[in-house]
Amino acid sequence: MKGARGPSRVVLRGLRVRLVVAFGLVAALATTTTGALTYREARNGMLQQSQDTVIRQLRAQVSRLATGVGYPPTEDMLQRYAGEVARAEPSGTWRVLVTYEGLSATSMPGYRFDEVTPAVRQAVGSSMATVFQRVHSEGRTSLVVGMSVVFASAEGTQTPTGIRVFLTVPQTDEQRSVDALVTAIERATASALGVAVLLALFAARGVLRPVRALRRATRSIAEGRLDTRLDVNGSDELADLSHTFNETAAALEKSVAELRGMEARARRFASDVSHELRTPLAAMSAVTDVLDEEAARLDPDTATAVRLISEETVKLARLVEDLMEISRFDAGAAELHLDEIDLAESVRRTIASRGWSDAVEARLPGPDELRGRVDPRRLDVVVANLVGNALRHGGRPVRLTLSEGGPHATLRHAVLEVADSGPGIPEDVLPYVFDRFFKSDSARTRTEGSGLGLAITEENVRMHGGTVRAANRPGGGAVFTVELPLRRDESAWENL
Repeated sequence: MKGARGPSRVVLRGLRVRLVVAFGLVAALATTTTGALTYREARNGMLQQSQDTVIRQLRAQVSRLATGVGYPPTEDMLQRYAGEVARAEPSGTWRVLVTYEGLSATSMPGYRFDEVTPAVRQAVGSSMATVFQRVHSEGRTSLVVGMSVVFASAEGTQTPTGIRVFLTVPQTDEQRSVDALVTAIERATASALGVAVLLALFAARGVLRPVRALRRATRSIAEGRLDTRLDVNGSDELADLSHTFNETAAALEKSVAELRGMEARARRFASDVSHELRTPLAAMSAVTDVLDEEAARLDPDTATAVRLISEETVKLARLVEDLMEISRFDAGAAELHLDEIDLAESVRRTIASRGWSDAVEARLPGPDELRGRVDPRRLDVVVANLVGNALRHGGRPVRLTLSEGGPHATLRHAVLEVADSGPGIPEDVLPYVFDRFFKSDSARTRTEGSGLGLAITEENVRMHGGTVRAANRPGGGAVFTVELPLRRDESAWENL
């Protein structure tokens, strides 16, 4: 499939593999080049030395033995002359051909001297210089040397006699030496490659060690351990990278600490303000209650103003209570006070106490059919917030269902669903409905709620080890689902 990255491809792209391949290629190129140059120089030197030796020996023998040849020579003279020249080489590998006009004689009767090409014969006939050629035929290499026999006068002039000597020498020993040289170079190349791979692995290990440390440190930072630092060793690029990482981590830790400090101060400020407002708000609520009772006897404008003040005082008091509750969650001061209760009865009391019995269609289990250890006050807050939210922002009727179920077959769960018949929640808003003070419509600045109800609901459910989620029903309307584990082992709850 196009774009797919298999494990083998990922491995081949690893830094270790790339380093080893790069070292291997460089070593192979270096050793091959060195081996080729060494082979060429050694081979040429070896063959040149052998060639010079043969030519020097042949020239000496031809000159020394030419004095014994009569002129004009007969075929027997040429035969004897060729034999004497050939025997000058102790190993007996020389094969000599002597010609004079139409006569020819060899040191090895029957040998055809195919190595002596017409070009060599013509070169020897047209010059008094020694001619040589290396010929490869029938799987072997031979050195062919040709020269003319000359008369040298006392004045130093040289006159060709017409006698020409051709020598063929098989270079078997030289070829054997060259083959041995090739074998040695191949072994040296293989050894060099092996050493290069080992060095590459060693170098890769040295390079990858700080990279692995950097990866572990990065993961540690991502997991929230902002005090993670790397050891800086040396002064190379990896050391610079480690130093930069430490500086970045320190800056991040400082920024996060500052943000956390600001957040803590903001929470403490909200908590302090809420606490300070609580007492005067209680007094204001008492006064507005009295004024509400007297509103009927006041003139209409004054009565409207009194009722408005009373409503706003109630909202402000609710906001202060919610802020104080959120502050307790943030400070970790919120505690569960568990009690084994009948959940259906608790939900029924919550609805009745707030006067929602006629507005909510409740489907509850029978008495004592669904019992569990929960915090009754926090369960009341959860039910009240969800139902109140459905009544305020959703459409009636609001349906509440309580049953036993949940995702775990081995652990009992109470499932509470609150569904309304309104337009539902926009899909782009769903992920944020439990955020504090979140408003789906920025133009809507005032609501009957504090903007903290769903956030407090989520915190209360989380304290019980449960979950809460929001969704839209296929038939329209929003539905909030709470799942609370119903454990009877008190110790298990205390460990949550």
